[in-house]
Amino acid sequence: MAELKILQVGKFYPIRGGVEKVMYDLMSGLSARGIRCDMLCAVEGPSETIRLNDHANLICCHALVKAAATMISPAMVWKLRKICREYDIIHVHHPDPMACLALILSGYKGRVILHWHSDILKQKTLLKLYRPLQRWLINRAERIVGTTPLYLQESPYLTDVQAKTVCVPIGITPPKRNPAIGEALRTQYPGKKIVFSLGRLVEYKGFEHLVEAARYLDDQFVILIGGSGPLKEKLQAAIDRWGLNDKVKLLGFLSEQELPAYYEACDLFCLSSVFKTEAFGIVQIEAMSYGKPVVATTIEGSGVHWVNAEGESGLNARKGDAMALAKAIAAITAHPMIYERYSQGAKQRFEQLFTLDHMIDNTLQVYNRCSDQPTL
Repeated sequence: MAELKILQVGKFYPIRGGVEKVMYDLMSGLSARGIRCDMLCAVEGPSETIRLNDHANLICCHALVKAAATMISPAMVWKLRKICREYDIIHVHHPDPMACLALILSGYKGRVILHWHSDILKQKTLLKLYRPLQRWLINRAERIVGTTPLYLQESPYLTDVQAKTVCVPIGITPPKRNPAIGEALRTQYPGKKIVFSLGRLVEYKGFEHLVEAARYLDDQFVILIGGSGPLKEKLQAAIDRWGLNDKVKLLGFLSEQELPAYYEACDLFCLSSVFKTEAFGIVQIEAMSYGKPVVATTIEGSGVHWVNAEGESGLNARKGDAMALAKAIAAITAHPMIYERYSQGAKQRFEQLFTLDHMIDNTLQVYNRCSDQPTL
């Protein structure tokens, strides 16, 4: 396995979302095991190659413009044409039309792994143009990796290729626990049960339903929502209108240095998303890594409610239902013994499925199966 040479291709750098984080973590984790794994991506700045260690290079290609959530980077095409033959496997992360186009034009004849993070949902016009390339990529790939079995099974674009799909759940590095910072934060909310949520303040996150849920919770609860975005004023207006300023706090953007205190301090985490755009919900496994139960939502075609196992790591409420969210939050925290069961369940599920080591091990198994098969 140490002789394999892998190239992760897709999206952009620096890390702005889950897709880029998975790419970067795969590169870091594989290279730490002595396997050459580089990452090719588009950037708004100048093209450059950053050497991360003896086995990993971050290859950044200048993008001319960003359109329809896609970096347009001719430099990515030329670079991949130049270097593609150095690699045994090219691991393409979808959705990213630029990565697919670069692969087609590269002339690469080797093995391709397609990482299907999500369907293209918002960019309908783009999808009409991209669909032939997407079908080519699906057919070209030897294996199609998904982050949950539910998403793989229910994506309409993967119906006829189920035989070559495999689930590799996203994994993260367990945090170094520091309960003291949580206790310090809890002093700001004495006697309260803290519900924490995190994400961009955008429509698909469903924060308006979480705000409304506070109306059905008694005064022992406080909901803390971290993140910035275009819906901040609308959410604050709802908080003001319903007189919830003592029960719901919009925290604004939280840095990586600030986040651990909130995970340590909270009693549970709530993911209130309402659209399939939320395909996995990495924040759920971040909360589980701290042993915090999760209240999430059931979204058709999404893997969110698979990540949060019903009755094990938490509870899943009907999407868009504020009362259901409130009932789930209250149920988990109703009694210390009930809470402890969910807390232990969350921690165990994280350790069994969602660590970085598990993701690297599972990815290596995918690569190994491809390597054992005859070349196409």
